[in-house]
Amino acid sequence: MEAAQQQPDADITTGFATPPLPSTASEFITALAHFHRAEIARMAGWRDRIDRTSNWAITGVAAMLSLSLSTPSSSHGVLLFAMILILLLLLIEARRYRFFDVYRGRVRLIERHYFAQMFAPEPDPEKDWAKALGRNLREPEFLMSLRTAMARRLRRNYSWMFLILLLAWVLKISSPKLQDMDTRRDVVASLQEIVGNAALGPLPGWLVLLLVAAFYGWIAYATFVSAGASGELKHGRVHV
Repeated sequence: MEAAQQQPDADITTGFATPPLPSTASEFITALAHFHRAEIARMAGWRDRIDRTSNWAITGVAAMLSLSLSTPSSSHGVLLFAMILILLLLLIEARRYRFFDVYRGRVRLIERHYFAQMFAPEPDPEKDWAKALGRNLREPEFLMSLRTAMARRLRRNYSWMFLILLLAWVLKISSPKLQDMDTRRDVVASLQEIVGNAALGPLPGWLVLLLVAAFYGWIAYATFVSAGASGELKHGRVHV
């Protein structure tokens, strides 16, 4: 009975007490080093997932380009489908990037306020960085919105993929030799012919052109206009 009273924190099911907190400077440094290494591993794991999504997108673009431009009988709708597919992969990668940024933020917090001070001490205005890190561990929060994450991934990779698909689509609907028609001309003779070539099933060509223009207008807006502040944990001078 007395033993039970002396160990109020003991777990009844396992018999183990609550793990003690670091009580000396060396114990704290050891715990901090292990924590820093663990956060780097989690950050690297999410970075690997981001790269995998980018690789899927690049492979998808290459496959769709080959399928659409290889034969005149292939429909330009394949490239329109590729645009939608790359948009889906962009959404997946933006979500993964938000998780990656959480762990990157923790790593940079430790490196900026502890390791940097150890190697090159400077006046540090954020003396409560450890408390901020503790609050983040208790209640993790994303450091950027989905819109900002999409804008960053568009600027890094996806804007070029969308541009390549757009150029290939324009080439497809404006080159008679890439259309299923018997002609020796290399380019269309009029804008009306381009509109006719852009038709997709029951959708008239002018509507398809309008939808593609609106889609790429949104892509351009999302690429160059991002919300949120530009602090290091949200954007960073060295970032991906």
